[in-house]
Amino acid sequence: MANTTKKRKEALAKYDKTQLYSISDAVNIVKSVTYTKFDASVDMDIRLGVDPRKANQMVRGTVALPHGTGKTIRVLVLCTPDKEEEAKAAGADYVGLDDYIAKIKGGWTDVDVVITMPTVMPKVGALGKILGPRGLMPNPKSGTVSMEIGKAVKDVKAGKIDFKVDKTGIIHASVAKVSFTSDKIVDNAKELLQTINKLKPPAAKGTYIKSIYLSSTMSPGVQTEPKSVTV
Repeated sequence: MANTTKKRKEALAKYDKTQLYSISDAVNIVKSVTYTKFDASVDMDIRLGVDPRKANQMVRGTVALPHGTGKTIRVLVLCTPDKEEEAKAAGADYVGLDDYIAKIKGGWTDVDVVITMPTVMPKVGALGKILGPRGLMPNPKSGTVSMEIGKAVKDVKAGKIDFKVDKTGIIHASVAKVSFTSDKIVDNAKELLQTINKLKPPAAKGTYIKSIYLSSTMSPGVQTEPKSVTV
């Protein structure tokens, strides 16, 4: 624990916590203050000027990151037999229906994304109490409920992520790995921010993007100038 504190102090000494940095500078700082032995994720925390308790100010969507996330995404497809080959050909890790529904009811959730089709949603809906809290429940808005099973699987595998503002008005998203080049991290960050900008609810008044913090797994956050990301 003492070693972790020492490294954190070293990290905080490398930049000014009170300063707003351009996205390029923030990325370079995050890369320089990451001390994990594993390839850490690069995360963004975006505070929005919305009231998520009001339905007309909810911000939710998907974005295909140009350079992917760097993560290996394990995909489960719950579909009818006629769609199984399409799912497997697209790269799904697990494909089936009743057998996997039974496994999930038994407590198995060892996947990152669940994709299904509208016709079997009544069966999948019964898993809401298990999948919902883990963020695994398929949703048409995130593209995980679709008749185009193959396309949905390929999109997720290629780096498509979904995001949603939480009850405190913040969107949390992983946009890259620290091992990515700075340019690729910047590209991914800008793609996410531009997508969020396009989703600004008409009912949201005042400043829409209030603050952006960039960090990596276990690193301190670096405050980023919103205009350097959204322009």
